[in-house]
Amino acid sequence: MSQPDLGFVHRFVPASDPARPPLLLLHGTGGNESDLLPLADRVAPSAALLSPRGKVLEYGMPRFFRRLAEGVFDTEDVKRRAHELADFVEAARKTYGIAKPIALGFSNGANIAAAMLLLRPETLAGAVLIRPMTPLEPETPPDLRSVPVLMLSGSEDPMSPPASRARLESLLREAGAGVRHETVPAGHGLVAEDLAIAEKWLSAR
Repeated sequence: MSQPDLGFVHRFVPASDPARPPLLLLHGTGGNESDLLPLADRVAPSAALLSPRGKVLEYGMPRFFRRLAEGVFDTEDVKRRAHELADFVEAARKTYGIAKPIALGFSNGANIAAAMLLLRPETLAGAVLIRPMTPLEPETPPDLRSVPVLMLSGSEDPMSPPASRARLESLLREAGAGVRHETVPAGHGLVAEDLAIAEKWLSAR
């Protein structure tokens, strides 16, 4: 079934348990709107799922914002795309009748979710950030009081420098977010421990 035009190619899966908070699924570089659906079914079965496709193409691979080099982000594009995605979420909430979602983002998807938390803190009910980095330094500190955030880093991740992860954690804590930051024995890719921690964390929301 075709989805309404809300500015992003996306998929929406209705909840089978309306008591569970909806998830906003944000794929990594080269992914698409279907990539994280199996993961979401594992960690949050029966939740409503909203999954957009990133609009930026890097050598034909979808992303949510531009980067200038590996690990070097186009900050102005990050800002623009974060606001654009937040507007999409608000439109989708009205269209599909869902509550504020919890973002579940991997890599580039985790970074755009972090940018939304820092720039549009009212948009999300929480976030699971898998292999994130600091996407930008906000000009105005956001108010993230009562917003829960789970960060999942890889101990051997060559793409997410420890200093960048630590800075993001500090920014979120300083804004009042309830941050849990776990480092798992892994590189940049997902491992079973990520899923187990995310499933337990989400079940408590």
